[in-house]
Amino acid sequence: MESLAHLEALCERLYNSQDSAERAHAENTLKCFSVYSSYISQCQYILDNASTPYALMLASSSLLKQVTEQRLSLQIRLDIRNYLINYLATRGIDLEPFVTASLIQLFCRVTKYGWFEDDIFREVVKESTSILNQLILLAVNSVLSDSWLVQEVMSSSRGNSLLQKCETASRYAIGLKILNQLVSEMNQPSPGLPSAQHRRVACSFRDKSLLQVFQISLTSMAQLKNDVTVSENAYSSKLQELALALSLKCLSFDFMGTTVDESSDDFNTIQIPSSWKQVLEDQSTVQIFFDYYEINKPNISKEALECLVRLASVRRSLFTNDPSRVKYLAHLMTGTKDIMQTGKGLAHHDNYHEFCRLLGRFKVNYQEVMGSSRGNSLLQKCKLSELVNVESYGDWIRLVAEFTLRSLQSWQWASSSVYYLLGLWSRLVSSVPYLKGDTPSLLSEFVPEIVKSFITSRFGSFQGEVSDVSENPLDNVELLQDQLDCLPYLCRFQYESCSSYIMQITDPLLQMYMESADPQVLTAVETKFAWIVHIIAAIVKTKQLSGYSGESQEIQDAELSARVLRLINVTDSGLRSQRHAETSKQRLDLAILVFFQNFRKSYVGDQAIHSSKQLYARLAELLGLHDHMLILNVIVGKIATNLKFYREIYDCKTSCKVGYYSINNLPSEQGRIPIFGGLQVLLSLELIPDALFRTDDVKQALIGLMRDLRGIAMATSSQRTYGFLFDWLYPSHIPLLLKAITIWADIPEASCMLLACKTNLLLTARFMPRRRVSELTACALALAGNYVNFGVFEIYGDRALADAFDIAMRMALSIPLADILAYRKLSGAYFTFLEIMMKNQIQVMLNLDSSSFTFIAGSLESGLKVLDANIKSQCASAVDNLATFYFEHITAGESPTTPVALNLAQHLADCPNIFLEMFSNLRAQILSSQPADQQQRLSLCFDKLMADITRSLNQKNRDKFSNNLTSLTTGDLTFAVRNAKVHQYFLIGEFVDDCRSRVRL
Repeated sequence: MESLAHLEALCERLYNSQDSAERAHAENTLKCFSVYSSYISQCQYILDNASTPYALMLASSSLLKQVTEQRLSLQIRLDIRNYLINYLATRGIDLEPFVTASLIQLFCRVTKYGWFEDDIFREVVKESTSILNQLILLAVNSVLSDSWLVQEVMSSSRGNSLLQKCETASRYAIGLKILNQLVSEMNQPSPGLPSAQHRRVACSFRDKSLLQVFQISLTSMAQLKNDVTVSENAYSSKLQELALALSLKCLSFDFMGTTVDESSDDFNTIQIPSSWKQVLEDQSTVQIFFDYYEINKPNISKEALECLVRLASVRRSLFTNDPSRVKYLAHLMTGTKDIMQTGKGLAHHDNYHEFCRLLGRFKVNYQEVMGSSRGNSLLQKCKLSELVNVESYGDWIRLVAEFTLRSLQSWQWASSSVYYLLGLWSRLVSSVPYLKGDTPSLLSEFVPEIVKSFITSRFGSFQGEVSDVSENPLDNVELLQDQLDCLPYLCRFQYESCSSYIMQITDPLLQMYMESADPQVLTAVETKFAWIVHIIAAIVKTKQLSGYSGESQEIQDAELSARVLRLINVTDSGLRSQRHAETSKQRLDLAILVFFQNFRKSYVGDQAIHSSKQLYARLAELLGLHDHMLILNVIVGKIATNLKFYREIYDCKTSCKVGYYSINNLPSEQGRIPIFGGLQVLLSLELIPDALFRTDDVKQALIGLMRDLRGIAMATSSQRTYGFLFDWLYPSHIPLLLKAITIWADIPEASCMLLACKTNLLLTARFMPRRRVSELTACALALAGNYVNFGVFEIYGDRALADAFDIAMRMALSIPLADILAYRKLSGAYFTFLEIMMKNQIQVMLNLDSSSFTFIAGSLESGLKVLDANIKSQCASAVDNLATFYFEHITAGESPTTPVALNLAQHLADCPNIFLEMFSNLRAQILSSQPADQQQRLSLCFDKLMADITRSLNQKNRDKFSNNLTSLTTGDLTFAVRNAKVHQYFLIGEFVDDCRSRVRL
C-alpha cells in the first residue's frame, strides 16, 4: 500500500463505485487486510489515522473477519478488545453510525469468542455499567431535563455547555448500543463457532450477566421516562428506543436453547430463570412498559407491547406463590383494559397486531390446551378460576368481546391479528367445563355474538375483493386454517344456537342459488357458501380432534352436513354447471372437498359408523343416506365431476385424497372409472408435438395431471390398489413423464410438481417448493426404499442407475455450502441424501474426484456444527459409515487392493486432514491445559476411556466405548477438573462432544 490516501481512495471505490469491475479490483486489492493476521497492526493504524469513514469501515470489517475466521492468539484478542473499548470511549461519538455499529459488533464478537479464555472478557457488563452510571446523572439532569430545549433556543452563550450535554448523551447511547449488540451476539449462533460452544457461552452469559443487563435497561427506562413531555427531543427519543430495545432483547433471549424459528411470530412459554423472580414480581417492571406504550410513538409503543407479550408468556412456576401470580395477572389485565378503554395507539397497525398478540398470550399461560389426564384438567380449572376471580374480570372480558367484534368487522385491516383473538376465546370456552365456583365466566353472553360477527364479516369480505389472490381470505390457506381452527370450539360451546344461526342463513341462500340467473348474484352466493362450507367442515373436523360427542352434537352435525350435501346437487346442475371457470365457483368446490375430507375422517369407517348412529339416522331422514357407503358414492361422484370440468385440479391434499378406506371400500371397481377416465383425457398430452409442448396451456394441464396422480398415489396404501395405478402407468404413459421433465426441466413450477409426483409414486412424501429440495428428496427416497436390487443394473450393463447417481451428485455439488446451511429444507434434503449415499452407495462417493470429495467431507464437518439435532445425527451417521469403510479396508487390513479402497487412499493422500488423530491430539491438548498436580489424575481418566476397547467395530465393542464415555463425563472427569478454570472445562466438554458425534466406535 503506497499511502494512506491511496488506501482511502480504494475504500471509497469499494463502497461507493457504480462500476462492478472497479469495485472488484478494489476488493481484491484490500482483501489482504481480512486474510493475513500480520495486517492487524495496519488495521489499527488505519483506525488511528484515517479520515474517511470508509477506510475505518474497512479496518473494522477486516478485523471482524480475522477474529471470526482466524485462530488468533489470546494476547492478540485481548489487545484488540482493550483497544476497541478505549477507542469507542474516546472517538465513538465522532464516528459515522455504520462505523460505530461495526466496531461494536467487533468488540462483542471478540468478547464472545474469548468468554471462557480470560476473566477480563466476562467483565464487559461491569465496565458498561460503570460507564453508564457515571453518565446517567449528567444525562438525565441536563440533556434530558424539561427545560433543555428552552435553554438551547434562548441561551446561545451556553453553546459549549450544550455541546457537552450532547456528547454525554452520545456516549450514553454508545454504552446502550454495546449492551444491545452484546445480547444479540450471545443469543445468535456465530459463524465458525461450534453449536456446543455457542450454547455454553450463551448459558454462561445468561446465568452471570443477562439479569444484570435487563436491570440496566429497566433503570435506564425509568430515568428516561421523565422526558416523555419533550416530544421533539431527538436525544431523549433515541435513548428511550435503545433502552427499550435492550429490554426486548433480554426478554427474547433463547433461555433454553430451543432455536425458535424466526419466521414465526409466535412462541411458547418463556422459561425465564428463577433468579429473575424478584425483578418480575416487582409491579414497576410491568408498569414501565405500559408507561412507555403511553408515549404513543409507533416505534416505541410497538416494542413496549412486544416486551409485554413476552412478560405475559413467562412460566407459571416462576412466581413465589398463587397470590403473587394472581397479582401479576391482575396487573396485566388492568393494563390491557386501560388500553382498550382509551384506544390509544391502536390506530397504528403494528401496535394493533402486537396488542392482539398480548391478549392471545393469556391463553398460553392461564388457559393452556386441556390435557386428557385428570391432573391436567384440575390444573386447567385452577387457571380459569384465577382469571375469573380477578376483580376487574367482568369489565375486562366485556372490553375484549367488544374489541374482538370491532376486529372482525375490520377483516381486511386486521385479518392477520384476528387469529390471536379467536385463539383466546377458543381456550376460554374449552376451560368452562372445569370451572367450579359461583363466579360466572360471562362467556355464554359474548361467544354467540362473536360467532355471528365472524360469519357476517366473512360474507362482507368478497365485496372488497382484490386482484392479488394472496390478499383474499379464501385464497390465503394458512390464514384461513388459523381462523377456522379456533372457530369450531366457539360454535360447539353454544352449538344449538350457533348451528341454528348457520342453517337460518343457509336455507335462503340455497333457494336464491337455485332460482337466480344473475351472474353477480350467483358470484355473491357462491362466495358466501364457500365460507359456510369451510366453517361447517371445520366444525365437523373438531369431532374427531377434540372428542365432542353426544346425541345432540351428532344431530346438529347431521343437520349442517345435510345442507352441504344438498348444495352439491345444486352446484353441478343447470346454469351452475357452466360456471366452473368462475373463481367463486372454484372456491366453493374447494370448500366442498375440504368438507368431504373432514367428514370422512370423523364419520366414515367401521368404528366411526358404529359410534355415529344418530348422525346417519338423521341423514337418512333428511337425504336418504343411511350409511357411509352412500356418502362415499357422493364423494367420488363429486371428485369425478371436478376432474371432468377442471383443467387444473386443486391440490392433492383436498381434491383427490379420498383416503385408503374410501378407495378400498367402493361398492364396485366401476367407481374408479370416472377418475381414470378424466385423467385419460389429460394424457392425450403425449400426442402433442415437441414444438407445441412448451406452452402455458400445456404446462397448466401437466401440473394438474401431476397433482391428480399424486393424490391417487397417496391414497393407494395396499398392494392391490397400488398395482392398479402402476399397471396403468407403466409402460404406456411413462414416456409422457420423461418428455415433460425434459422440456420443462428449467421451470420449477412444472418440474417440482413432476418430481413430487414421482416421489409419491415411490413413497408418501410431502410437497417441497424448491426444485433441488424435491430432486434430492425423491432421489434419497428411491435409494432408501430398497425397492430394487441395484446390482442388477451392473450385471445387465444398464447405465440408468449410474447416470442417475451422476446427475444427483452433480446437482448436490453445484449448491454452495452457504446456501445448504442457510435453508432448512435444503439442508435436510442434502444431508439425508449424503447419509443414504454413504450407507448404501459409498463407492459412488469414493469415485469422485478429490475436490468433490473434499467438498463433501467439508459439508459433513459443517453439518456437525449446526444446531439441528437431526442434521447432526445424519452427518455423524455418514462419517461413521465413511470411517467404518476406512477402518475395514485400509487401517485394519493390508494395503488397499480394490479400486474403491485405492480411491479412498488417494483422497487421504490429497487431503491428509480428513482423518486426524483426534483422540491423541485432544488428550494432549487437554492435559497440557491442566495444572501439573491434576495431569496425572486426568491421564488416568483417559486411560479408563479406552480400557477393554479392542480394534474392532462389532456392536459389543461400540457399546463398551459408549459406557466408558458416559462414565468419563459423569464421574472421574468431573472430579478431576473440579478446580480447573471454566475454559479448561469447556475444552473437555468439546472433546466429549467430538467423541460422541464424530468418533463413533
